[in-house]
Amino acid sequence: MSGDATIVLMWEARATEGRGAELLEWARARSAELPGEPARRELLRAPQDRVLVMTWWPNASYGDDLPELPEPDAGLITRAVHRWRFEAVG
Repeated sequence: MSGDATIVLMWEARATEGRGAELLEWARARSAELPGEPARRELLRAPQDRVLVMTWWPNASYGDDLPELPEPDAGLITRAVHRWRFEAVG
């Protein structure tokens, strides 16, 4: 995969019961603090207090060291964060 691609980072976590809004705000704040500015950023939520953050990084390669959201405090989530990388295709 070439260095002129757009790499999309996906970060997904599930909040402990009743703390979905808190996790969403935590993710919003952390995504605003990322070093560098992604071309695009989206925050989404789903049932079971799940939060998804997607960031688009143009002119990147799949293996590049790109800014990612950290793990929240263990008390805020029910399991380890899931992370995926994708290359955007036209």
